[in-house]
Amino acid sequence: MIKNRDIICISSIDWNFIWQGHQEIMSTFAQNGNRVMFIENTGARAPGIRDVGRIRNRIRNWSSGVKGIRTVMENLYVYSPLVLPFPYLRMARWLNRKMILSTLDKWMRVMDFHDPVIWVFLPTPLTLDIIENINSRLVVYYCIDNFMASSLAAKKIRDSEIKLLKLADLVFVTSRALQRHCAPYSRTVHIFPFAVSYEAFERKRLAPPEHVAEFDTIPKPVIGYVGGIHKWMDLGLLAAAARKFPEYSFVLIGPVQTDVSQLAGLKNVYMLGKKEHAVIPDYVRYFDVCIIPYLLTDYTKNVYPTKLNEYLAMGKPVVSTDLPEIAYFNETNRNAVLVGATPDEFCAQIVKALRASGTSDIEGRVAIAKSNSWSARIEQMSVLMEQVLQDDKHRLIDWKAKFIKICRAAEKKMFKLGLFALVVYFMVFYTPLVWLAARPLKIAHVPQQADAIVVLAGGVGESGQPGQGYEERVGYAVDLYKKGYAGRLIFSSGFMYVFKEPLVMKALAISLGVPADAIILEDEAKSTYEHVVRVHDILASKGMRRIIMVSSPYHMRRLALVMRKAAPDIHVYFSPVPHSVFYQRPADPGGRLRLKKIEWRQVRAILHEYAGIGYYWLRKWL
Repeated sequence: MIKNRDIICISSIDWNFIWQGHQEIMSTFAQNGNRVMFIENTGARAPGIRDVGRIRNRIRNWSSGVKGIRTVMENLYVYSPLVLPFPYLRMARWLNRKMILSTLDKWMRVMDFHDPVIWVFLPTPLTLDIIENINSRLVVYYCIDNFMASSLAAKKIRDSEIKLLKLADLVFVTSRALQRHCAPYSRTVHIFPFAVSYEAFERKRLAPPEHVAEFDTIPKPVIGYVGGIHKWMDLGLLAAAARKFPEYSFVLIGPVQTDVSQLAGLKNVYMLGKKEHAVIPDYVRYFDVCIIPYLLTDYTKNVYPTKLNEYLAMGKPVVSTDLPEIAYFNETNRNAVLVGATPDEFCAQIVKALRASGTSDIEGRVAIAKSNSWSARIEQMSVLMEQVLQDDKHRLIDWKAKFIKICRAAEKKMFKLGLFALVVYFMVFYTPLVWLAARPLKIAHVPQQADAIVVLAGGVGESGQPGQGYEERVGYAVDLYKKGYAGRLIFSSGFMYVFKEPLVMKALAISLGVPADAIILEDEAKSTYEHVVRVHDILASKGMRRIIMVSSPYHMRRLALVMRKAAPDIHVYFSPVPHSVFYQRPADPGGRLRLKKIEWRQVRAILHEYAGIGYYWLRKWL
């Protein structure tokens, strides 16, 4: 078995999930002197409501470690990354890659963890990102599921799995169906069905029985199942068998992962929940018959039942539905499993299995389990891994191929990034896109008779120059004043360049013929919200209810939203400056609109307005 290697396992389950080959293989490697980083499931589909518990556990596991990494046994470390749950969304994938690789890089440097073997159970795009960004000695893909058949959401995994199959140095599969699935894309496919920790089960089988209190009230005979109670189980078959044999007890051990309403009301069905893997032999010992009641689907055609050899290791008879891998297992193991293709046949095989309890039957089952032990499986896998690791020529070609691939990938990304930047630049500066996006910000009413004309200034205005933002607004407001739309002007600004801006605005208005006593100043407001609040106080003190609001064209939407919230009693005619140099799409000397010449400062100002609306919404000022 391989020794003194650094191994990164990219798992399709979490460490604390039902004990399977993932934990068995990696814990065996760790016990044999290898250092293992076990990365928990990062997802092959977007989560649903049923995943709330798993998400809660992930957050708890992340919190229990350092940046999500914790030690679970000597030489074995588990990383519970917090990721955005959208495995095929490009932006989420980019962020997840950055977060995971940043943490891994720091941890690997601290641990002097280098040139690892990367062992993959989960063939997602994020897995490819991890592989391509870590300098590995060997990549092994252990294909234990046909993800494309597992759910509609996981079908998107096809492209990344094909890439992984082509990239992997070794491909291991658990069934002949999966071998056919992988073979078109890899020349290194080897069948290694899931096995049993034979030594642990053997010790339990030969030791005095452990008392399990839950069985004190469960009548014999016991027909038992161990594993997840999921959508691939034929619950209708179980319910039919339980009704046909009311004197039998049907015991299910494992977490409920699907709707089990078909079993409701059946008093001889007992669901005991998930149990720690170490005590599973104690429960199986109470079984008289073990069952594998799976539906026959495109997914289960690829499945080698995980618990089969554990049942046999305890010497128990096994009854299964007619799965292809069970049929193949029987061909090479003297028909050790009784198969029922129909509900009636399945029930008849249970009766037959109850009679097959002789010593020779038990010894035969145990011998089959021993030949399918994890120690034997992992040893066989290790031989293949060492052959690749010791092949200097392979490694030489491998690093060159990877280097060329990375360089080409980087060039491709740079080309895409450059093309994207060029398209964005063209869209912004050579199309009306920005002005179309700005249009919802503008509100323009026909001026009507009002109590006052309110002019909001501050900072950069129509001129685009600091300290001169008031000129066009004041000029427009004075024009409205002279036309008789209102008898008062209110200038509001907290901006100060050399002098306070409202004083300069007043001086300009007086120079244009407005009497000083017709002008009211507000010089404290530092934001649109403060403008509205302070101006509202002035209006209320003067008994004014109707105003003409003058400001920048693309500031009107935010003003209107704030006025509706902070000054609902004021009737407003929004009248932006009609000719704004700063906010206007320019024309050439002939009067035609030019494609180019929108300026970045204009784009920035429009973006600023949208950002301001968002910020005001968060502050509940709108």
